[in-house]
Amino acid sequence: MNEILGLFILTFTFLLLTFSAGRLFFIIVLFDYTINVGITDILTALWTGLRLSCQTAGILTLVILAADLISKIVSKIVTFIIFLSSSILYVASFPFYRQFHSNFNQMIFNAVNDDIYALMITFIDEFNLPLCLLLSLILSLILYKTFQKLKSLIINYSIKIKSHPKLTFSFLILNSAFCINLTVFGGGLNWQTELNFENIGITKDKFLNEAILDSYQAIYRGYVLQNRIASSSGLNFSAEDIKNLAAQHYNTKFGMRNAELNLSDNLDDYLLHNAKGASIPKPKHIFIIISESYANWTLLDKYSELHIADGMRTIINSNDSDYCPTFLPNGASTVSAVTGIVAGLADANLYLTTLPQSFENIYSTSAAPQMKRLEYETNFYYAGPSTWERIEEFTTAQGFDNFYSQGDIANAELENITGNVWGIDDKYLYEFVEKNLNLNTQDFNVILNTSNHAPYTVDLEAENIVLGKTFDDDELNKKLAHHLYADRELKNFIDTMKAKAPESLFIIIGDHADRCNIDKQPSDYERFIIPFIITGNGVHKDLLNKKSAGSQIDIIPTIIELIAPKDFEYYSIGTSLTENIRGVNYALFLTRTAIGNANVYPLKPEPLTNDTELEEQNWTEFENFINYVRGVSYWRAKFGNKLIDNSNQNTEEE
Repeated sequence: MNEILGLFILTFTFLLLTFSAGRLFFIIVLFDYTINVGITDILTALWTGLRLSCQTAGILTLVILAADLISKIVSKIVTFIIFLSSSILYVASFPFYRQFHSNFNQMIFNAVNDDIYALMITFIDEFNLPLCLLLSLILSLILYKTFQKLKSLIINYSIKIKSHPKLTFSFLILNSAFCINLTVFGGGLNWQTELNFENIGITKDKFLNEAILDSYQAIYRGYVLQNRIASSSGLNFSAEDIKNLAAQHYNTKFGMRNAELNLSDNLDDYLLHNAKGASIPKPKHIFIIISESYANWTLLDKYSELHIADGMRTIINSNDSDYCPTFLPNGASTVSAVTGIVAGLADANLYLTTLPQSFENIYSTSAAPQMKRLEYETNFYYAGPSTWERIEEFTTAQGFDNFYSQGDIANAELENITGNVWGIDDKYLYEFVEKNLNLNTQDFNVILNTSNHAPYTVDLEAENIVLGKTFDDDELNKKLAHHLYADRELKNFIDTMKAKAPESLFIIIGDHADRCNIDKQPSDYERFIIPFIITGNGVHKDLLNKKSAGSQIDIIPTIIELIAPKDFEYYSIGTSLTENIRGVNYALFLTRTAIGNANVYPLKPEPLTNDTELEEQNWTEFENFINYVRGVSYWRAKFGNKLIDNSNQNTEEE
């Protein structure tokens, strides 16, 4: 018994000290990401992190001891696996933080659905995967050998104990009970002092607050938040809840018209809109350009000296353009942008490109069938492989007439085509679109590019890409240069198409932001917001609401309201930016003056910038709006249009 208790204390203490030492080294290496911190802040982070890691150390200790009870061989294997996985996660946390300004989060749960081969190539080229794995292996071997040596000493010591066995046993029992208590209550001695990922942000510095989490706690946070988003987006909502949210939103938007619905059991009744009538000439060609990692911060005046977004600055300043600087991506990854535009559904913790329902029925809110009713041929252009995220199957299942991808571009008789595992370089993608365009046909085109994405392989010298300002960071310079390339090629494409097909309408957005920032601790506004730029025939300043704000589910209703005849019927969860003044996505809510966490109620709005004054808003009603967008998106995707409480219900539409 003494041996078991001694091993428990040794294992717990060793793991706890390992996590703590790793945390200290993490802070030292990435100290540039701190802002105005002192020794007190660092000590607070280290102490809080040590307490929080008591839970991690305790759980892993129980796993190791359970293996030890089975056999010594099993114990050694399990122990090494734990040290190896811990080492891999720890080494990976450094590039992850540099990329996402966060410890591990929900993004890791989306990665399993991504192109694994492309991800591996990116990790090898961008994050030096072989070296990271080698470092992880060396670290795990050092930890494993050290632990086994200490374990042997404890076993030998336990055997040799002759005197005061009762005193020794009592001491070990008390210490083990103390360790177990810390484990159960997450670094506290009772539930009132328990620590978890939600109450550890006690320093004034965002980086230090992230450093408090060990890798396992960070992954657990991502898991909980992923499920929390799910629970607030339909999984815990009954059909009656969805019906009331939809009716309430409908009433807010259309006045008493929802009384005529009599709380319909058909969800689509609440999503039906009647266009107010065209406000610009009907364009012959419509282009929605989803530009990889095009973040709105690059368009802010404070970063103008970088000259990496001069192309879009020129577009925005032209008389035939308008711009919304408060626009949210649908999710944290490219696929969320695709599903938001193609299906018109918010990111509600459903991976639509893998959801069977996405291939069985066309959602009423989907873009392609509604644009077809406006007499447009629908085309989707993707620079990458057609198999990524089942994108070809998904877009065609949701009604697109034609899908073009990397293979089509590579065989299009274009000269000197270049690219990487993620796709063809932007220049050649746009050349293909231009070459493929039928000037005699009305068409609606979605274009998804990839050049501004790791591993960043555009030949910058051959493309004559020169930064206006450089930094003492080669990786940052490479990212900025690729943004400049993407901006230049996008501007060239728009200019070319305006000259070739003047009756065109263009909408330019990013798929997401949060990949590259100049500031070590960017504000949420600079970190997450993407631009919404509209330009083309008939567009003018103030075409959009002066207080416009929204997200990617608002793009299709914006187009329809601008070009459709009066009383044209369409289905949408989003709202046209000619009137919409609020947005929400998987994590944030947004207005023209405020931004905040959409998963914490009551909502706590913060000014967009230090110079922004918060406008009055009914935040309780805003909470209902968030639940409406998420809940209805979830229900419509998962269960179809029938508002019936039946877990076994048929998802076929009426």
